[in-house]
Order: sequence, then C-alpha cells, then structure tokens
Amino acid sequence: QVQLVESGGGLAQPGGSLRLSCTASGNVFGINVMGWFRQAPGKERELVASINNGGNTNYDDSVKGRFTISRANANTVSLQMNSLKPDDTAVYYCYRNQGRKYWGKGTLVTVSL
Repeated sequence: QVQLVESGGGLAQPGGSLRLSCTASGNVFGINVMGWFRQAPGKERELVASINNGGNTNYDDSVKGRFTISRANANTVSLQMNSLKPDDTAVYYCYRNQGRKYWGKGTLVTVSL
C-alpha cells in the first residue's frame, strides 16, 4: 500500500497564491507519475497537473502559466498555484500512479473575496 499525505490549501483571494504539497510513503517504488486532480462541487474530477520521475510535466490548459508542479524528491510533489481564480475552487487530490493509482484524502482550496 501507498499512503499520500497532503498539506497546504485553504482560502485565498482572487489573484492570490497557495502551495500544495504531497508526500508518498509505504510501498513506493519504480517508475511513477505523481500529480493533482481536483473536483469542484457538481463537477467531475479533472487532472490539474502531473510530473513523472523524469521531471516531465503535464498541465490542464486552464492552469497553464499559473500553476507549477515540481518534485522535491522521488516521493514528494508540490503544486504552486498563482493568479488564483474563483474557478480554481475545488478539493485537490494528490495521486501517485506506479502501475496502480493511489489517492490522498484531498485538501480544500477556496478562492473568494
């Protein structure tokens, strides 16, 4: 089993910034992809950004140029979110795919005045 623990999130004003972090532990190994999905009320879960262990990144078009995903090490991923918009309000879920996908419990990001 792999456990994912997320930190960060909270409340930000439009135009503000937040940073999310996620650390994987347990049976972590090998080639993998880590990243973030988000789910807003009444909407489906959608991919925000991902990064593989070679450092290659992928972003949803809605966050390109505003969000940056990075890996501090093999098991820790961060998401720097700048120029936040109300539409970014959602529960953000960290994930790790190493042949099987594992999920964190989610952290709420609220962008509001």
